Amino acid sequence: MSTPEEKYSKGKSPLRRALFLGPHTCPWWFGYSFDNPLRRFVHDPVAILGEFVAPGQTVVDIGCGLGYFSLALAKLVGPSGRVVALDVQPQMVRRARSRAKCQGLADRIDFHICTPNRLGLTNPVDFVLAFWVVHEVADPEGLLNEVSSFLRPHGRLLIAEPKGHVSAARFAATVELAHSVGYHISEGPLVRFSRTVVCSPLHGEDRPKGPIDDFTP
Repeated sequence: MSTPEEKYSKGKSPLRRALFLGPHTCPWWFGYSFDNPLRRFVHDPVAILGEFVAPGQTVVDIGCGLGYFSLALAKLVGPSGRVVALDVQPQMVRRARSRAKCQGLADRIDFHICTPNRLGLTNPVDFVLAFWVVHEVADPEGLLNEVSSFLRPHGRLLIAEPKGHVSAARFAATVELAHSVGYHISEGPLVRFSRTVVCSPLHGEDRPKGPIDDFTP
């Protein structure tokens, strides 16, 4: 059976195959269209992330892109904290690392190139950010399970998805999936042009036994 990437490669033109890594991945050069100084007026990192991150914590930025949230997270965790910034595209990681060096934050951020199917993390972390990225993942259930494996018992995963690209029904399905694999679901922060949810890992007898019925995307 063909993988989604193989089906995509066979069905698209050589130009589109050259510009995009696959059917679910935003091309690296498109990142500049929404990762710029003006974005702070729409997505203030401190306003969005401040309640979830504290100095000294270890946090993860999945799909870090050009480092917009990674740099902000590095400031929030302070000199004693760590940020793990992940992306599937080497171009994104190189540019994000360069920006971190320019801002004097490179010593707080570990940049890694992950694969489309595995983040590759094992050490426990306190907070995970997945901003406008879950809809690009071919196996969201696998992603949620992997995050749960390294998220501390009292840690939190913040998922934010773009309203213009992810419908309420599709987001609700993501929330239900997170609930079904073992997360407690709670309302996320208000983020412009986004749908959000906060997921906390559940263990043992606390794991859900039925569908979620108290969350409205």
